[in-house]
Amino acid sequence: MKVTFKSWDQRYKSPFGAIQANTEVTWSVKVEEEIQEVTLWLTKVNEDAVAYPLSYNSDTEMYETSVKIGSSGLYYYYFNVKQNDQYYFLQRSQDGFGDGEITQDNTDLRTFQLTCYDRTVPQAPWYTRGVVYQIFPDRFNNGNPNGEITGRKKDSFIYATKKDSPYYIKDEQGDIARWDFFGGNLEGIRQKIPYLKQLGVTAIYLNPIFLASSNHRYDTQDFLQIDPMLGTEEDFKKLVHDLHQNKIALILDGVFNHVGADSKYFLEAINDKNSKYFSWFNFIHYPDKYQSWWGVTTLPEVNKHNKDYQDFICGPKGVLAKWTRMHVDGWRLDVADELPMQMLREIRERLQNEDCHVLIGEVWEDASHKFVNSEFRTYMAGDNLTGTMNYPIRNFIIDLLQAKNEEDELSALNDLEKLVENYPKAFLENCMNNIGTHDTPRIKTVLGGDEDLVSLAFGLLFSVPGVPCIYYGDEAGLEGDKDPDNRRYFPWGEESQLLERKVARLASLRKQNPALVNGKVGFVKIAFGINALVRYNQKEVVVYCYNKTDQDVILDAGEFQTYCLPEEIAELVSDILDQESLLKKSDMHKTFLIAKK
Repeated sequence: MKVTFKSWDQRYKSPFGAIQANTEVTWSVKVEEEIQEVTLWLTKVNEDAVAYPLSYNSDTEMYETSVKIGSSGLYYYYFNVKQNDQYYFLQRSQDGFGDGEITQDNTDLRTFQLTCYDRTVPQAPWYTRGVVYQIFPDRFNNGNPNGEITGRKKDSFIYATKKDSPYYIKDEQGDIARWDFFGGNLEGIRQKIPYLKQLGVTAIYLNPIFLASSNHRYDTQDFLQIDPMLGTEEDFKKLVHDLHQNKIALILDGVFNHVGADSKYFLEAINDKNSKYFSWFNFIHYPDKYQSWWGVTTLPEVNKHNKDYQDFICGPKGVLAKWTRMHVDGWRLDVADELPMQMLREIRERLQNEDCHVLIGEVWEDASHKFVNSEFRTYMAGDNLTGTMNYPIRNFIIDLLQAKNEEDELSALNDLEKLVENYPKAFLENCMNNIGTHDTPRIKTVLGGDEDLVSLAFGLLFSVPGVPCIYYGDEAGLEGDKDPDNRRYFPWGEESQLLERKVARLASLRKQNPALVNGKVGFVKIAFGINALVRYNQKEVVVYCYNKTDQDVILDAGEFQTYCLPEEIAELVSDILDQESLLKKSDMHKTFLIAKK
């Protein structure tokens, strides 16, 4: 039986992708044989499935039904087709870019996803149109005279040279006994603003900067104090001022799930049951056993449902208010999965009150269908996060560049298509995309030290939907395996000229071509190791085509396979790429004007 359905094609499902509540969705299925009936089975998470019969439309020669989706949430659907009193099931194809696939086995059906949200998240133009640069403050630059280091910490050491490899000194129990520092600080970041501008950076995202014992500072001691090793509150204000003078925004890291065991809050709680901080923590056996983040005893977990704690973070005189009023432009939330949804909404409300509209959550998976302890996390609803750290994009880029055959490449491209389909458009465009962070091995190390491949990875990063975020040093060719090796000091004076020039050029292209910001996405499969991403809007088409092979090629439109592209766009892209020369391990961007207004 030949049955056709394509979830990305508006002839079969309209509108495309995620929808807003109270939107009517039309599904159409083409069946090229005589049948008895077609039925849509639509299920909202935690609710029973509902059947919607499809009616035959003689004009379109397809079976159709329209359903108004009244409430936001996560929906799944599939179709069944009845022929000769037998039932067939139309599920999502494994690697078919939203194509349907017929089966008679209804166990473990691969259903299609429909994301429904309450309201569109805000988009701050400085952010969505920009380029973000992530800085691990201790490892970027020391701006003090002669590299002096202030605010030295107990039980720590300073490296002899900036080329030393990061290293943990651990005790008999495997806990870190001595923290290591290079001495990077806020003044050092301020002094490198010209470098950031030259790269095309328009926003920086700083790992935590508040008082803590460690070099990463995710073990906060005091949320209201800048770590003295990084500088003073005046240094912070000076940095913000100079960044803004140079049209660079600032995003801070909010670590509100846990604190350090040596924090002022926890120390007072374990020494005084009458302390106002006692109720902030969940003690199993007071005072020595308590709930901690993933069992790490140096990171006591905070009771995030505690009203006093929520007010401390989100209140009008709280942590968010204090720093945001110093003209902080956005926030990234550490382990957003472990913060209650209600607290995420309060954080968002506080930031809105402070005229701050960028709230990015750390979520490692596809955030549209994320569950925590069997609870569906409503990140897409529109009332909490405005975007996430888009680790699936990193997976896509690495999978595509490390693919062993065309099937692997198609699988990677299909993963990107599913992400585009699952996320509301504005939310996806707000996501902070990366090819590396302080929690992952460096992209150059992952790609075997091959800077040509790293260059292609940057090209892909700047070509997909979302905001590109560069992890400090990746553009300089810095290498490093997993933590702590991925947190080396920036190699000033020994940067990769190839990669720095590439990033600056990509940043310029993103600024010049709005389709790279707001365009829809499609794909061109040419040959193994040779693929193209297409971004298009009503005015322009931008094509990023790369060749990761060791052979120069002449592109031949007769070999192209296009996916997720309207016919007229596919033809335009094929015509313009046809007979183009593409050197080995190289790429090209092409822009075409398709309409004038």
